[in-house]
Amino acid sequence: MTISMYQASVPPIISCLHNLINILEKGAAHAEAQKIDPSVLINSRLSPDMYPLSKQIQIASDITRRGAARLAGLEAPGMPDDETTFTQLIDRLKQTIAYLETLTPAQIDGSEQKQITLPMGKHSIKMAGMPYLISFILPNLYFHATTTYNILRHSGVELGKMDFLGKP
Repeated sequence: MTISMYQASVPPIISCLHNLINILEKGAAHAEAQKIDPSVLINSRLSPDMYPLSKQIQIASDITRRGAARLAGLEAPGMPDDETTFTQLIDRLKQTIAYLETLTPAQIDGSEQKQITLPMGKHSIKMAGMPYLISFILPNLYFHATTTYNILRHSGVELGKMDFLGKP
């Protein structure tokens, strides 16, 4: 049995984004229960030179939305990076999921060797679709999801491994 590019991309991405929504909901509930200004958590970071939680979510959204669109040969819808509340960050993830749900297997399957051009500042790099998915999109998603989890866990939000992994 083989796994298609669609199966290897869209469903696991959507699953991770749903898990991030759950994690953010727990962060919002924690802030409310502990009477913490939610902006404290949203602007928290693990290290002074790292992005805050809000930017972690924005990047996870951008990487996955744009990445799946590139695999499908489409232009992803843009999103402004202006979220300042848990509700806005959750809505951003829901919008990303809604977009990903419009993509079909027919649009993504067969993109293993498709040349993807990835803008990187003033330059761009090119790679085939499969390496783009497995060595850029998914690792970036998991990095920013993990960092979001870690910021909230470090801030006292009761989270466990199953919050990150979600329900099988």
